[in-house]
Amino acid sequence: MRLGRLVRRRPRVLLTAVLASVTLSGALAAQESTGKKAEDAQRAEAQALVDLVETAAKGGAATGGLNLAWGRHYFLKAQGGKTYVPFFVVLPPENVQGSPAVGLYLRVVARAPSVDATTGTDGEEGQAAPAAGASQYAFEDLYFFDLPASAGARARRITRAFAVSPGVYDVYVAVKERPAGKPADTPARAGVVHQEVTVPDFNVPGLTTSDIIVAENVETIPEPIDPETQADHPFTFGQMRIAPAVEHRFAKKDELAIVFWIYEAATNPETKKPDVQVDYKFHRVEGDKQTYFNRTEPQILNAESLPAEFDLAAGHQLSGSLGVGLASFPEGEYRLEIDVQDKTAGKQVTRDIRFTVAP
Repeated sequence: MRLGRLVRRRPRVLLTAVLASVTLSGALAAQESTGKKAEDAQRAEAQALVDLVETAAKGGAATGGLNLAWGRHYFLKAQGGKTYVPFFVVLPPENVQGSPAVGLYLRVVARAPSVDATTGTDGEEGQAAPAAGASQYAFEDLYFFDLPASAGARARRITRAFAVSPGVYDVYVAVKERPAGKPADTPARAGVVHQEVTVPDFNVPGLTTSDIIVAENVETIPEPIDPETQADHPFTFGQMRIAPAVEHRFAKKDELAIVFWIYEAATNPETKKPDVQVDYKFHRVEGDKQTYFNRTEPQILNAESLPAEFDLAAGHQLSGSLGVGLASFPEGEYRLEIDVQDKTAGKQVTRDIRFTVAP
């Protein structure tokens, strides 16, 4: 499945549809419909989320009981010269009680002028002006949903994604409990998290990879999810569903699982397939010292191992993955070195991740 398809469709609950004629300064327009009361309530919830981000963007404290923390984000190549950025934010264990119904507002602001969501010009050379009805931001959207379940006293992970051109961005995520899911005398809690993100450019020639996603779990689902619900499942790719690890810290009974994608591999002119070998080498880390620990069998991606219909020219994605049990790993810190060799082009790229094996 081409990753670009994941980022071309907007979520079903669009910011413009919910806010309608609501301006970011806070003016609410009257609605004439049979569901006016419900619409006004949802519009008020949406405006409250926007106001939280406005406050945070101006340097103010915009928290109200939900201690959101930025988790991790990953960069993957998408269509149209853009980069797909799935991410998650974390609610600590003390915040997991209460109503599962929340609203979430995501705003991505370019540090420099961006034409991601604009057309036309504002009269100054090189500056873009928003088209009628368009967002002034590189990406923004609004979501209403139920928080995912959390087993025991564990942090709760909220996943979302956006797609933008390469550059530096400020990402704001506001989350607010919805009154509909809480007792009338219980105030709705809210929180905002801000993260600066530097998005790389995958549209340059040469062998490279996406970020390495370290997972708590990777599973195969019966069929791809409905594109209309893709926004709720940003770490699902085709029939592969990834639960990204909140921390790179694992018990000896756990399995280390990673997934990534390989870009710009050459096609062997005889087989019409890439010829790539991926080597995985583990090193123990003790302070400034690293010592070789072990390695797995190489992962071979060529005409013999890939499906007959695999075709890079058709947009098929070449992925690398590893799942290894940690029972034989002594407790401590490790570095996994990932060497990707393109045998056809004679090129190589190396990536690594750090993780901990704990009691």
